[in-house]
Amino acid sequence: MQRSIHRRQMLKATAAVGAGFWLGTSTVGRGAESPNDKLSIACIGIGGRGAANVGGVAGQNIVALCDVDDERAGSVFERFPKAKKYYDFRPMLDEMDKQIDAVVVSTPDHTHFHPSMMALNMGKHLYCEKPLAHSVWEVRQITDLAREKKLATQLGAQRHAMDNMHRVVELVKSGAIGAVTEVHSWIGGDRGMPPVPTEFEPAPAHVKWDLWLGPAAERPYHKTYCPYGWRFWWDFGTGETGNWGCHILDIPYWALDLKYPVKVDASGPPVHAQTTPKAMATRFEFPARGDQPPVVLHWYHTKSGPPILAEKGLPVGGNNTLFIGSKGMLLCGFSNRKLYPEDQFADFKAPEKFIPPSPGFYREWIDACRGGQPATCNFDYTGPMAETVLLGNVAYRAQHGFAWDSDKLIAVGNDAAQRLIRTPYRKGWEV
Repeated sequence: MQRSIHRRQMLKATAAVGAGFWLGTSTVGRGAESPNDKLSIACIGIGGRGAANVGGVAGQNIVALCDVDDERAGSVFERFPKAKKYYDFRPMLDEMDKQIDAVVVSTPDHTHFHPSMMALNMGKHLYCEKPLAHSVWEVRQITDLAREKKLATQLGAQRHAMDNMHRVVELVKSGAIGAVTEVHSWIGGDRGMPPVPTEFEPAPAHVKWDLWLGPAAERPYHKTYCPYGWRFWWDFGTGETGNWGCHILDIPYWALDLKYPVKVDASGPPVHAQTTPKAMATRFEFPARGDQPPVVLHWYHTKSGPPILAEKGLPVGGNNTLFIGSKGMLLCGFSNRKLYPEDQFADFKAPEKFIPPSPGFYREWIDACRGGQPATCNFDYTGPMAETVLLGNVAYRAQHGFAWDSDKLIAVGNDAAQRLIRTPYRKGWEV
């Protein structure tokens, strides 16, 4: 695919490969593929979001499928009758080692780490759903191992491929609103803090409950956990922050070349030992990056939008991020963007496009597996972002902020937070 790009823009794009740009220069894997050219892929977790991910790579050879819920995964098992069926990813990877090139992990958050690390250690390329893992320590282990093994990776932040996301990043990087020192990002709604069950029934026959629990502490089955409510229980999920943070914070992370924060703080309703909150406000401080000044990134889980919108007279609907720069503001969502103050930008001309369209979010990863450019949401870019998302939860649960030593994974002076950086596994799942 040929594209004419200004030299200045080419330099800018080239410098940003590690931050998630797709250069569009590889021809590996493009067009029709013969059966021998296709990747052989094993998919772990194939119900719900997992079914969509299987669909995203269905043009390749799906050779093995693994899920602990026959009912939720049934239609996908039926769609690929030639694929070997498993309930436990461990024998699947052992038995299929020489037959698979790549692995897709779409299980609940608490069971991302073990199959991902096993696949990477075996030299398999990896696509993993956000927020990559269940703890900060797990994310760092996965990120480092993938880099060490030189494997193709992609985090499931699919909105990265949207055209509007590209245009937002171009506006910020071209200096349309000047130097950005403050960003506010949010997810709407008040999901969280479900009732704690007091009565239990045996797990239904179609659910392999012990395998579903995986490394989490043993507890009886309840429908509030499985198949979907796990998101709002600390033992299994990461709340709305983990659910949406890697999608929405992808916008400022990409636009501002962010990596690791140096300070983290958070507030919200009283902390519940078992369940994630209905609301939360998080503050991350990032150091200067090159000629870009330090920036404060605010993240909110809020039903009515962050207070800054009312202060500035800006709309909530359809938006999730506000950039505040020295020359103006940029309010955007996944599908829209607008510069403020409106009268100041009435005659504004958008910069020439310099981020080429994605060939497709899954295609990026498939091409990378076959020797092409790194996928835009490879773990070197998204690993630090996923860590930051999870650090917000840590600060909230610890009820106190901290300085963050990203090199040593230390929440400086905050023992409560430090205990949450790496969480224990039940017997039989130790690492």
